[in-house]
Amino acid sequence: MPIFDFECRHCGHEFEKLVLKSDAPAPECAVCESADVVKKVSASGFRLSGSGWYETDFKTGKKKNLAGSQSESGN
Repeated sequence: MPIFDFECRHCGHEFEKLVLKSDAPAPECAVCESADVVKKVSASGFRLSGSGWYETDFKTGKKKNLAGSQSESGN
């Protein structure tokens, strides 16, 4: 279940809330109880690691960090 960031337009309070559906209405502000709350765009809370498709297909040059690869110095 995703956790979304919200901001109250009335008082400016920012908060996170676990929301069961991404299209659910925004919750009321916990500080001023206003319903004028908007969902903010935020970064995801996970990092991809390992040697999967995201490592081999989208990174180039020195950005690659392939699991089990030799160092670039030729050892």
